[in-house]
Amino acid sequence: MRSTFGIKQRTPGEPLPPEDGEKIGVMRRRARQRLSACGLAWVADEVVLIVSELVTNAIVHSGGREITVILSLRANLLRIDVHDGVPSSHAHPKAPSEADEDGRGLVLVQSLAEEGRGTWGVDDAGATTWCELRLAAS
Repeated sequence: MRSTFGIKQRTPGEPLPPEDGEKIGVMRRRARQRLSACGLAWVADEVVLIVSELVTNAIVHSGGREITVILSLRANLLRIDVHDGVPSSHAHPKAPSEADEDGRGLVLVQSLAEEGRGTWGVDDAGATTWCELRLAAS
């Protein structure tokens, strides 16, 4: 699956336009449909959550105008790439305090990757965030 969509370029702190927020749900639905079509519905809940968090992070923090989501299957690994085209230092998890209302997305992705015997990281100086999940026991 490869999906590219445009977003409104925003300045830091500017509210998220509703039409950009709706694209997160579209990407979740597309990921679930694609996984079901490939016989991978059993991993859809985790993958949809990862897609949601990575796409949200890209929309909120990139300052870019276009995002590409790629789901690819290679030798028992499902890889999720979210590319926003803008190098960033926001693509690293931070330890949020109990009072923080946000900032848990990448921590959640990291946890899901570890639980799925996978890994996650960033490429292109933070312009791409990815996660790999192992689909078969090794």
